[in-house]
Amino acid sequence: MSAPHRQRLALLRAELRKRKLTGFYVPRADEFQGEYVPPHAERLFWLTNFRGSAGVAILTLKRAAIFVDGRYVIQVRQQVDEKIFTPFHLIEEPPPRWIARNFRKGDRLGFDPWLVTVAQAASLRSACDGAAASLVPTSPNPIDTVWHDQPAPPSAPLAIQPVRFAGETAASKIALIRKAALAQADAVILTQPDSVAWLLNLRGFDVPHTPVVAAYAILARTGRLSLFIDARKISAEVRAHLRRIASIRPPGSIDTALETLGRGKARVLIDPASTPEHMRAVLDRAGAKLRMAADPVSLPKARKNSAERAGARTAQHRDGLAMCRFLHWLDAEAPKGHLTELDVAAKLRDFRAQGGELRDLSFETIPAAGPHAAIPHYHATAESNRRLGRNEIFLVDSGAQYVDGTTDITRTVIVGTATPEMKDRFTRVLKGMIGLSVIRFPRGTTGSQLDVLARQHLWAAGLDFDHGTGHGVGAYLSVHEGPARINKSDRTALEPGMILSNEPGYYKQGAYGIRIENLLMVQEAAKIGRGERPMLGFETLTLCPIDRRLIDPSLLSPDELNWLNAYHARVLKELGPRLSGTDRAWLRKACATIRGNKRPD
Repeated sequence: MSAPHRQRLALLRAELRKRKLTGFYVPRADEFQGEYVPPHAERLFWLTNFRGSAGVAILTLKRAAIFVDGRYVIQVRQQVDEKIFTPFHLIEEPPPRWIARNFRKGDRLGFDPWLVTVAQAASLRSACDGAAASLVPTSPNPIDTVWHDQPAPPSAPLAIQPVRFAGETAASKIALIRKAALAQADAVILTQPDSVAWLLNLRGFDVPHTPVVAAYAILARTGRLSLFIDARKISAEVRAHLRRIASIRPPGSIDTALETLGRGKARVLIDPASTPEHMRAVLDRAGAKLRMAADPVSLPKARKNSAERAGARTAQHRDGLAMCRFLHWLDAEAPKGHLTELDVAAKLRDFRAQGGELRDLSFETIPAAGPHAAIPHYHATAESNRRLGRNEIFLVDSGAQYVDGTTDITRTVIVGTATPEMKDRFTRVLKGMIGLSVIRFPRGTTGSQLDVLARQHLWAAGLDFDHGTGHGVGAYLSVHEGPARINKSDRTALEPGMILSNEPGYYKQGAYGIRIENLLMVQEAAKIGRGERPMLGFETLTLCPIDRRLIDPSLLSPDELNWLNAYHARVLKELGPRLSGTDRAWLRKACATIRGNKRPD
């Protein structure tokens, strides 16, 4: 940790003493609980120097800890001074357990109730109760008090998402949610920015890479929806779009609106996983009858309609062309030894921009060379920037935001010659990716029931990867969308129209990493002969070759080999006519049929 970070920690501890607090809870979050936060809300980074997209710090007047998930266990040790902040695995040593071990009777743990959800606050409160300590809401946030050059909150103007891409008017979406959510409640509080964006056919630009709307909404049984948003973001065109469906209110009036619901003894639906604890407390004090349930917009948003499905296919096609041009360029330039990670990331963005319709990246590109590829969410900086080395693996995880869809793709390539171990690991990851791509499953199946398909061939060799296999993807919205996921614990049933990533991997610390990622869309599966139940399956959306030089054909079954060859034939058929010259020749070679190769006895 640099001297400025030590000074910041000292300033924060001094502020805690003034407030008679024993400790403070610092999540990487803003008041909307999104994955990406604007600069003024990067409090965890300001305090610790940790750049990851998820994490929590807890400090006392004498100790400090930082908690990250499996994606960041290497990265956190590279960015945070371990003499000050002790790193912990978020699953193996969760914050409540640390609180129980480090807080004593009478201690007071402060937290910002806007940055902690109802569910998180309940967990923290239980941990504090177990230690006979107190969980204390604080306002203003003590970090904001000592962060003297804190940036101002953003105020980027909104844009309307045209119905030809949204597939449905905002008025009809509101009617759908009102009918579904308000049968057992008088009002629903919407706090997730992507839910507000999808519901109102709006897109915003306050946070990097994710065009969500940083606003809260209250939808009651009758009348217009109340939208709590900075009026500076509302153009005349957007105001006209909202006129018949929403009342625009200042953000600072949300407490008054919640208190009004409470005084009327309204039954109010809130999602404990996304609603700030501050809102729950206001409603509870005012007398509202709280109904805890999932955000009613999440599932309809995840079930892409016909226009959103068509947009996803078009976006993936456009993105595939950019990726093919990029990989051709990379094959030619990387062996020369002059490319750095940041060079490659910039060039990939250029190829996407040349294709037209690019609005933004869907996340910051992860260009990981050699041992950096072993860090699942590696962040390339001027300090870490590495040259692509000969006979090393290079992994690039990237995506784009187009007006008609969101993309996310990972390809792992070899610069030079792969070792037998690299081929073995790559092919096991590929087998898992194929297994998930071809599975058929009955309605009601969850991502947790399918996750093993992506891991089984790694498990057979005593290997695994420490992240989920797949996440939901939005329609020109969040690249990480709920509620459905493919991991070891998810319980959301997969439904037609949902788009999910399929990204198994393998990571050898200090050496190399492998990940292969395609996007899949849940669809009705064709009936099989005498099959008795209707089945679902996946449509592969991503179109881009998989590096044949890293594949050991002897590890592939005939069915897996057939899938791979058919996939490459499809890529060539759909993208080849749109490429020309050397790009088309490269694609033809990259998609050439792979013959079976029996293992020697």
